[in-house]
Amino acid sequence: MNMVVHGLFLVAILILASTKLVMGQSTPICQTKCGNVSIEFPFGLSTGCYYAGQDNFNLTCNETTNELFFFNMQVINIAHSGELRVLQSTSFTCYNSENNTNELFYNTNLVNFTLSNKNRFTAVGCNTYAFMTTFKRDRNYSTGCLSLCDSTPKENGLCSGDGCCQTSVPKRSRRFRIRSRRFDRETSVSDFNPCFYAFLVEDGMFSFSPSQDLQNLRNVTKFPIVLDWSIGEQTCLQVGNTSICGKNSECLNSTTRTGYNCKCKAGYEGNPYLLDGCQDIDECTTSSTIYRHNCSASSTCNNTMGHFLCYCPPGYNLNATNNSCMRKGRSEYYGWTRIFLATTVGFLAILLVFGCVEQKIKHRKNTELRKHFFEQNGGGMLRQRLSGAGTSNSDVKIFTEEGMKEATNGYEESRILGQGGQGTVYKGILPDNSVVAIKKARLGDSSQVEQFINEVLVLSQINHRNVVKLLGCCLETEVPLLVYEFINSGTLYDHLHGSMSNSYLTWEHRLRIAVEIAGTLAYLHSSASIPIIHRDVKTANILLDENLTAKVADFGASRLIPMDKEQLTTMVQGTLGYLDPEYYNTGLLNEKSDVYSFGVVLMELLTGQKALCFEKPQQSKHLVNYFACAMKEDRLHEVVDSQVMKENNQREIHEAARIAVECTRLMGEERPRMKEVAAQLEALGVAKTKHELSDQYNEPEVNKHLVGVEILPAQGDTGTTGYDSIKNVTRLNIEAGR
Repeated sequence: MNMVVHGLFLVAILILASTKLVMGQSTPICQTKCGNVSIEFPFGLSTGCYYAGQDNFNLTCNETTNELFFFNMQVINIAHSGELRVLQSTSFTCYNSENNTNELFYNTNLVNFTLSNKNRFTAVGCNTYAFMTTFKRDRNYSTGCLSLCDSTPKENGLCSGDGCCQTSVPKRSRRFRIRSRRFDRETSVSDFNPCFYAFLVEDGMFSFSPSQDLQNLRNVTKFPIVLDWSIGEQTCLQVGNTSICGKNSECLNSTTRTGYNCKCKAGYEGNPYLLDGCQDIDECTTSSTIYRHNCSASSTCNNTMGHFLCYCPPGYNLNATNNSCMRKGRSEYYGWTRIFLATTVGFLAILLVFGCVEQKIKHRKNTELRKHFFEQNGGGMLRQRLSGAGTSNSDVKIFTEEGMKEATNGYEESRILGQGGQGTVYKGILPDNSVVAIKKARLGDSSQVEQFINEVLVLSQINHRNVVKLLGCCLETEVPLLVYEFINSGTLYDHLHGSMSNSYLTWEHRLRIAVEIAGTLAYLHSSASIPIIHRDVKTANILLDENLTAKVADFGASRLIPMDKEQLTTMVQGTLGYLDPEYYNTGLLNEKSDVYSFGVVLMELLTGQKALCFEKPQQSKHLVNYFACAMKEDRLHEVVDSQVMKENNQREIHEAARIAVECTRLMGEERPRMKEVAAQLEALGVAKTKHELSDQYNEPEVNKHLVGVEILPAQGDTGTTGYDSIKNVTRLNIEAGR
């Protein structure tokens, strides 16, 4: 009988213990500290001490070193809000004088935890690049950055690409790999930079010191990173009363991942994941300045559950404004009477005059609002510049905000034609049934206002049939609008690679499109009233109408070049794959930067391939490199689109390929001007109609300085090679990824 009683008693204890764990209550015997790190539920070190629904919460304490570990990463802090701070090892690659490599990289699996967007991916080293590949289901995604320098940088704390670079990381990543590389393995190892590093670090927890980090960063083996965690995979609404949040706490959906987290209600503090973890804060006695009461010296504080009250002694009333006590009396009565009478008289007076001034106030308010938006959107700057000399589109129409709403059907999503860095483009229908494209700027700071004004200013200088025509703008709205002619056949990118890639462009189409683009750029550089550099020439910015006529668009990044200058110093802007490497490294913008970008577009027309494609093999990722090597090795037939490679147009294709290679030469001074390019391409079309093509065409020798062509020193050459940042950039090897 006694054995039966004891057995029932044991079962009851187990049931109670199980109930507590389900409700989020750890047992009293659980270890709550490892070294100087506190361990609180849902985390724990042994069965029954951590949330049993997820094994991730099971941590390990090394009793010898007093260090807490999550798998193989040391834990330094646990936050109830859903953040876990751990130390992550660095990845590095070191080279000796014989170019032998000592490399260490990491492939990390976070299981059910994910990377926080508070982390920064960082690379340290001269002439190096680093990349981070994250694995999500059946797809890989990559991010990375470049670091360039030929001597020890001077500025401390800056990680802007000179010896050190940083970039954001994709959040919600559970498995990732980080690696570092240098551009040119043939470059001798520098004493000040023998190693290259790549690592994740919490934002603000790494300050770059060039003199130390380029040599001794290998001694720093780990950096703090932030992981996001939550309970389960369901929202608070889905789990309902079955959440593990304890009393006096509330359930909050995780903002960084699936699942939920718990938080103590206002007026309570403690561990919200325990059954009785959130305890009332006694605001009347606490020493904390955050939670302490604000009762004045004349009033008395009385603590309540989750709050406090201020009380006054008999004969006094509490002033709710400052929680002070005021004596009751006749003066108070008369004071309230005077306030009431004054309020009543004032209210009646307002009613008397309200009807007379209501319309005037409303009209003035609307006028002021429109004026405010007009000035905010750069209207004054635009009016001043358009009134200057050289403007040709003096008939730019000003549209009203109501007219724009009507034209886009309230900016309906189905009217969106495309979205980009400078804004969203809608299809609009004006009252006369004419179809237009309406660009709604994406404004966040004054520089984007400047880009908007710049686009209007640039287009006001242009009157060319192959440039998309600006019809007008609207500045009365919170964000400005530009109205263009509607081009209905998509972009050149769509026809070559995108949604319209099935549409067949013949060689005649492609040659004519190339001639039109080249002629337009030549006009911008040489014939406009003020020379204009487009600065973002790419197939996505070339529109095609129903006759496949090219229209150059998107002048938000363009720059006007004063007549007395040949180049400008600007912040580098453009699109990877089309960006002039000389401009990228010097910041000096001139017309040859557009020539380089056009050369890439011409290569796309010839090959039907993208300018930059990470999914392709290493040797063919960058079209310029791949194309130049094919020309040099007499393999042009391997890269040219088979649809346009016919017997009767091989001479034209070889000549166009030669022009494309010349446009993408390394040095800007070696590239032709756009006028020369346009004339040569136009001559190809004229020659086709007058002459029979020859059966054989000897390809001219490609200049040895072409971008992407590796120039190896002769055997035994001991001459010193100077640092060439452009060459290093073009030999960049980027791992596969998105």
